Amino acid sequence: MESTIYRLKVTLRGSRPPIWRRIEVPSDITLAQLHDVIQLAMGWTNSHLHQFRRGSTCYGPDNTELDMPPQQNEKQVRLNGVLRKPKDRLAYEYDFGDGWEHDVVLERSAAGLPDAPQVRVTGGKGACPPEDVGGIGGYYGFLEAIKDPAHPEHDDMCEWYGDAFDPNAFDVEAVNKHFRARTRRRKDA
Repeated sequence: MESTIYRLKVTLRGSRPPIWRRIEVPSDITLAQLHDVIQLAMGWTNSHLHQFRRGSTCYGPDNTELDMPPQQNEKQVRLNGVLRKPKDRLAYEYDFGDGWEHDVVLERSAAGLPDAPQVRVTGGKGACPPEDVGGIGGYYGFLEAIKDPAHPEHDDMCEWYGDAFDPNAFDVEAVNKHFRARTRRRKDA
């Protein structure tokens, strides 16, 4: 059976040069499933709260125990119920403390091929900022500190992050390998 595939562009707001991913997903996935896709495609670790927004409507996980404004349960909302035509957009916020805001734009929809991967990344640029770096401003401060050994925070930032960090690194095939492995695990379960 053919399904409709949406091509989305997800861009991290405020990033210069832009940090973005182009992903293809079934149009009928839930927003909860889209959250999982964005986490993996961008490189986030799913360690923080998140929400989607379209206009004044918020969609997110069922957080009735938290003191948050009312929102629609993302497990009950399908992507094609929110984005219907090219250029429709949705905001995605990850980590309310750091405030990582993303624009999710529907670029096109097309009939999917039966044997084609259901979820895949077709392009992207820029490394995902490290978790807990302090938002986009903290990220650029981090980059300044790690590239300049004379920077007063160089040693602390290098020790905190632990590895070399390449802000330009992004490997489409590595991300798609993770998506394929996840699909195989679900089929085997």
